[in-house]
Amino acid sequence: MSATIESAVPAVGVRVKALREAMGLSLRDLAERSGVSAPMLSQVERGETSPTLAVAARIAAGLELSLSQLLRLDESGQVSVVRVRDRRRGGGSGGHRYEILTPPLPGQRAELSRHTLAPGASTGGPSDPPMHEPGARETALVEAGPVVLVVDDQRHELKTGDCVTFDADLPHHFENTGKEDAALLAVVSAGLRRS
Repeated sequence: MSATIESAVPAVGVRVKALREAMGLSLRDLAERSGVSAPMLSQVERGETSPTLAVAARIAAGLELSLSQLLRLDESGQVSVVRVRDRRRGGGSGGHRYEILTPPLPGQRAELSRHTLAPGASTGGPSDPPMHEPGARETALVEAGPVVLVVDDQRHELKTGDCVTFDADLPHHFENTGKEDAALLAVVSAGLRRS
């Protein structure tokens, strides 16, 4: 085994967990998709064991990656393009629709999404993504407004072109208070501050 592969395999756990969570998969979900048991996946994610290349290949397949992508053996200045037709779409609820604009790359520390809110709609419904991890920060640019950002029970009125940054691990949601559809771009960066 080459030194590159040997050094990449032990570090794979952090990437497996980050990508699994970014895809909204539980350990059980990934176990079903990959054929690797949930206890083994948990040990890999915690760095308690290094997977064999065969197991790493099955985990990669479960994450819809090649083995070299999972192990980052092919990251030599690559450019990842997500075409409009390939955006990951979320259902949202109650007039909220969203799309993830960034690719699901292992270990990625930021995600860009676009949210559309019908009049009177808000984010944070039961079909929306879960609350962000501790230490996450969010920056949102209002493309079409007005919208109100509610963070930890404080309301912030925003208009088209306004940009806001806040601690995304606090309870928060956006509300469309206008008579037309509202849209915003949101970048969530993980772990930029200690909680």
